[in-house]
Amino acid sequence: MQEKSNIKLVLFDLDGTLIDTAPDFITSLNNVLSKYNKKKLSSSEIKTHISEGSSKLIKYAFKIKEDHEEFEKFKNEFLQEYKKNLTIDSNLFDGIEEVLAYLDKNNIFFGIVTNKYHEYTDPIIKSFPQLRNLKIVVCPDDVSVSKPDPEGIFLACKKLGVSPKQTVFLGDHQNDLRAGISAGANVIGCLYGYSLSEIDKEIYDCKFVNTASEIISKISSWI
Repeated sequence: MQEKSNIKLVLFDLDGTLIDTAPDFITSLNNVLSKYNKKKLSSSEIKTHISEGSSKLIKYAFKIKEDHEEFEKFKNEFLQEYKKNLTIDSNLFDGIEEVLAYLDKNNIFFGIVTNKYHEYTDPIIKSFPQLRNLKIVVCPDDVSVSKPDPEGIFLACKKLGVSPKQTVFLGDHQNDLRAGISAGANVIGCLYGYSLSEIDKEIYDCKFVNTASEIISKISSWI
């Protein structure tokens, strides 16, 4: 397991870790499916695919491949619909506000490393005053390779002058865990999110939390 470090930075994945964005994804995708008389998907089905990007979500929802003649049309319509609904029903996960207050109190920087582009990420962040002290936001626009590659984590650390060993990275997807571990950060898997399950505890050498309220105790164990 990772050794104790002097933690100076905590980096969050966005969807399914820091913010529950699923409600707005669900509304947007089902609106587009309804338009084309397609069967709506359950919230659990959509949550499973949120972290895999819009292309995989559209392929799954419409049961088509990327070379389908209408794939790009469906994808673009979904993205436009999602842009309209970005901040309607999304919320910080229960317990996150307390985590952010703890980080502020202990003078620990916090930021975001996400596979969601700035076009969608920035309006969401601006809608939450609790995130006003964010020190850095790294999106695919900022790197050459997204998670599971650790480039985004390295970039955040470099810009803030912090070593990955002094960093905690939290995520709810296997790609998050791979990125954090590859970066040499202290990693926390968030089981309350969309993609991880108990079986991942047997695969990845990191800590796990069932609720966001448990995050503070995990971080404090490294301080």
